[in-house]
Amino acid sequence: MILDQLKNAAIYAPLSPRIALAFNYLTMTDFSQVALGKYEIDGDRVFAIVNEYETKDEKDCVLEAHKKYIDIHYTISGSEAIGTTFLSNQVPTKEYDEQNDYMLFNGETTHQILTPGLFALLYPHDIHSPGHHPKEKSFVRKVVMKVLI
Repeated sequence: MILDQLKNAAIYAPLSPRIALAFNYLTMTDFSQVALGKYEIDGDRVFAIVNEYETKDEKDCVLEAHKKYIDIHYTISGSEAIGTTFLSNQVPTKEYDEQNDYMLFNGETTHQILTPGLFALLYPHDIHSPGHHPKEKSFVRKVVMKVLI
């Protein structure tokens, strides 16, 4: 996992053309003017999901991993904790769903706080659990960029 400020996005653009495209969309878009929903940037290769929700207790959040896509979670407003751990020998509690590109796990994680201006770049080996509150509930508006590997 990479955690950084969006103002440093140019550092990560050389990782791949698709990651560069995703960061370009994040830095050039005024998300206060964007409705909730899915936005194709480059078909199914790079797309954005704009979402809003109230954070939950950690026990009510899912621990997931993907195989086909890298996630870039970017917080527009509010704050949330995201739990992460590395995929090693854990046994999924829900086997891989190829159509929806996810599998679920149980386990311990370390936590990072995402506040406006921060992003978390999550690779397939990064099991993650977004959407929980660090201390108190918060209303979050965020974008998740999906970048095909």
